[in-house]
Amino acid sequence: MTDMNPADQTRWSVVIPRDLDKDLRVYLAENGAKKGNLSKYIEEAVRWRLFSQTVTEARKGFEDMEPEAAQALIDEAVMAVRSAQPTPQPR
Repeated sequence: MTDMNPADQTRWSVVIPRDLDKDLRVYLAENGAKKGNLSKYIEEAVRWRLFSQTVTEARKGFEDMEPEAAQALIDEAVMAVRSAQPTPQPR
């Protein structure tokens, strides 16, 4: 989560069950919630859901692949990323 400039924010109007609203607000209050925590909680939940769905979709794309072939692709990608990173300089 990031602290955003108000110009970079969008206001949502959402409808949720009353009991869910109450449960969430009680949870936040019991955990020392401050102003803005409801928005931050929703933002984090949306980010996690998007991440989860993206991972699920990616896994489906590889479900027919042999584990060894998938591992070879992963190893290749890791090596490519590592080689693209600058080498840390000794201090």
